[in-house]
Amino acid sequence: MRNTSLCYIERDGCYLMLHRIKKKNDANRDKWIGVGGGFFEDESPEDCCRREALEETGLTLTAPKLRAVVTFVIDGGENEMMFLFTCSDFTGELRDCDEGTLEWIPKSRIYDLELWEGDRIFLKKIEEPSDFFTLKLVYDRDGGLTEAVLNGTDHLIDRRR
Repeated sequence: MRNTSLCYIERDGCYLMLHRIKKKNDANRDKWIGVGGGFFEDESPEDCCRREALEETGLTLTAPKLRAVVTFVIDGGENEMMFLFTCSDFTGELRDCDEGTLEWIPKSRIYDLELWEGDRIFLKKIEEPSDFFTLKLVYDRDGGLTEAVLNGTDHLIDRRR
């Protein structure tokens, strides 16, 4: 299982979203996501979050907040444990990203974008004034969400056959 971080950087009622259109053979091709990526061997979740944000955006995160751990189970693929952050405290100037186009999107328009179905679930959850949560997302080989389980017990989606 690989470990990753993902951060939704917030400013003025917007999230900084990455439209993944530049990399070839990208599992997230054409999707809109936060910024993040895989851990280096010696990194903590916070280290990875800060490094990935700086690499992809040019912004230095000063106070990322861990909101959730999301486990992805991918039929026929590599499973992933993702540490999900939000952050509204940062410094620096936004720069171009070699993985796609960065854009400040009003939170009210996020759901109009091309998002993974599971991302829609955790984006709604981080907008609630809630405690830390866990989420298990199970995807089939075609990228369809077949199961979503919140905090180990609450089946939000169960399309298993």
